[in-house]
Amino acid sequence: MRADRGTMLVTGGGRGIGAATVRLAAARGWAVALVYRDRAADAARVVADVEAAGGRALAIRADVADEAAIRAAFEAADRLGPLTALVNNAGVTGDVTRVDALDAAMLERVLRVNVWAPFVCAREAIRRMSTRHGGRGGAIVNVGSGASQLGTPGVWVHYAATKGAIDTMTVGLAKEVAGEGIRVNGVRPGLIDTEIHAARPPGQLEGIAREIPMQRIGTPEEIARTIVWLADGEESSYVTASLVDARGGR
Repeated sequence: MRADRGTMLVTGGGRGIGAATVRLAAARGWAVALVYRDRAADAARVVADVEAAGGRALAIRADVADEAAIRAAFEAADRLGPLTALVNNAGVTGDVTRVDALDAAMLERVLRVNVWAPFVCAREAIRRMSTRHGGRGGAIVNVGSGASQLGTPGVWVHYAATKGAIDTMTVGLAKEVAGEGIRVNGVRPGLIDTEIHAARPPGQLEGIAREIPMQRIGTPEEIARTIVWLADGEESSYVTASLVDARGGR
């Protein structure tokens, strides 16, 4: 275990990229608050893994589409110690659909989880980390997607658009709080081996993998290493307003 790095809050921390980030961050010295919406057994398993390795983690059940739930989650995380990092990882794709067949309720949910929630989470983190508010600084890492560059026509144009919004948020927010001790960066994963792709049409995933220059799908652990590097105030101390593509060259 490394020296105490404060507390990191990871949304969508119960599985996939979020869970890999929780495990790695704990190993690097953060106390980690992982926020999950359902599948409590998965979240409990991540906490158990962290504790078995000598780290500290707290699973917090909350729907990030609910402002009161976000506030409560941050207040629970405060019990672990001063917040020094936020990873905005929670996200939903919504249905596989063309735009002319969009369901309005589904679209509203995707926008709320993927765009509205990261802003509210960032607000809560800034109030705790910013030197303007008496904090000691920190980092925000937004998990975007290569979809923001590709558009994903016929599948998830609505999802891709939300990730484009996150790209813009990352750059603008980074410049807004750069003088307050907070760095803000984004990671744009490509095709990663997580459940998020389960709804894709049969054979599509394999077809896309063949088009990737590295000729393979990425792993959650590979993205977690990028996230934790960006959150690390020592190794990436002069990096802010950056969008790091982790897409295997695609």
